[in-house]
Amino acid sequence: MTSETVNGKLLTQMVLSGAHHLKNNAEKIDALNVFPVPDGDTGTNMNLSITSGADEVKKQNSDNISDVANAFAKGLLMGARGNSGVILSQLFRGFAKGVEQSETLSAKGLANAFDSGVATAYKAVMKPVEGTILTVAKDAAETAVVESETESDVIALMEKVVREAKASLKRTPELLPVLKEVGVVDSGGQGLVTIYEGFLSALKGEEVPAQDADDIEMEEMINAEHHKIAQDFMDTSEIEYGYCTEFMVRFEADKLKEHPFDEESFRNELSKHGDSLLVVSDDDLVKVHVHAEYPGEVMTLGQRYGSLTNMKIENMRDQHTAIVGDHDESREEKAAYAIVTVAMGSGIKQLFESLGATVVIEGGQTMNPSTQDIAEAIQEAHAEHVLILPNNKNIVMAAEQAAELADVHAAVVSTKTIPQGISALLAFHPDAALDENREAMQAASQDVKTGQVTYAVRDTQIDGITIEKDHFMGIADGTIKASAPDKLETVQSLLDEMITEDDEILTILQGEDATEDDVKAIEEYVENKYEDIEIEVHKGNQPIYSFLLSVE
Repeated sequence: MTSETVNGKLLTQMVLSGAHHLKNNAEKIDALNVFPVPDGDTGTNMNLSITSGADEVKKQNSDNISDVANAFAKGLLMGARGNSGVILSQLFRGFAKGVEQSETLSAKGLANAFDSGVATAYKAVMKPVEGTILTVAKDAAETAVVESETESDVIALMEKVVREAKASLKRTPELLPVLKEVGVVDSGGQGLVTIYEGFLSALKGEEVPAQDADDIEMEEMINAEHHKIAQDFMDTSEIEYGYCTEFMVRFEADKLKEHPFDEESFRNELSKHGDSLLVVSDDDLVKVHVHAEYPGEVMTLGQRYGSLTNMKIENMRDQHTAIVGDHDESREEKAAYAIVTVAMGSGIKQLFESLGATVVIEGGQTMNPSTQDIAEAIQEAHAEHVLILPNNKNIVMAAEQAAELADVHAAVVSTKTIPQGISALLAFHPDAALDENREAMQAASQDVKTGQVTYAVRDTQIDGITIEKDHFMGIADGTIKASAPDKLETVQSLLDEMITEDDEILTILQGEDATEDDVKAIEEYVENKYEDIEIEVHKGNQPIYSFLLSVE
């Protein structure tokens, strides 16, 4: 079987097949998590992310490659969860840019689209790490570009892409020593290989399992209700900028000589004409999304740099009225500041709220909130300035994407643990500027040491420590420091690694599986060995981690 081109309908089948194949293998991908903690969630995050993209594709009924690719990229962007999901969204955002204005794709066009995706993803990640999903995507794309010079059959080309992706995946332990030490390949790279395998299956004409009619009907009902609830946050008359305006500017050399392009300056200029602003550029073009009252004015600004293309203007007042009806309700004015944070456990949620958090998103280990979840929390906070505390390294990128999409001034304090989030929140000053608060809170988050006590889900050896399944582990700022079959023995060993003579305060967040007797035993140990340490205990009720510890 051969095929010279891919059209929109076939790309749709590729996306759905890739999403289905990933869903079926999500648990296996989760199991590749380097740390043997029960929160290996790369497969889960990528599954939820690509499902969001596939849902957008299902709404399309186009035979045009560009329409389908753009819908996929849009769904991925808003549904991206965790670092793996965000990187996946960037790969296919670049893919979509690579097929703009294309109705069909040849083998060379498909190769160039993969290559465009890699360029976008690498640009989006501040410090790219080789031996990850990025490397697998890059190696596969490079093979596609080279092979497409002589290969015109898209099926044969995709077979070579999958073959190289698998080979690259096998090489990831050679690039990341921690993978080699644990004896696994990169989980994000495995997820991408799985998606590409699904693409190839669709190209070969293998059947894509259909969704039950009842499931589709229920999904549509849920989506419609969710859409209505989101729109109910505001009244139609309150829409200040009434036109959703999207366009692209393809750069022209003669115009750039007169008006040199600078993305940041262009973004600042457009911000004066509307909100919900998103500006993304590369060497050839700039893409703009903005809610404006006078769309012609923002397009004129863009036209200084080149020719306009892919223009779309929608009247949001008409859309809003159609969804919820035209009401005459009023809302309270926005607060000056709000803080959005992420936490798992009712006690930790209450603690954050008592310290001034406006919205606490339920999430963290095993359940990373999506870009859309965070964006909706920003909207719910209803403030002019919003600070976001992700409290998990795997949520930082989704938080940053949500901040970029926000129609208010939003900034991310890149807290990676719950103790860091608490320390950052205590440093907030309501009279300081947004950037000043972000810097001060970021600095405060680095002054606390974090300890985590959980259990191993498999045998492994890492950081020179042998760990057995179901034994407890003590993790200090991301590094496993202790492991033992006894929980309290593990806690004591961890505290000995964390506490120094300069430390003054130990805060214990008690997990849902920890008992009062456990806490008393820890307190007695610390009081006897570290008599100058002050101890604070809070019932965090967090899952997975018996104890979260902070030392400062």
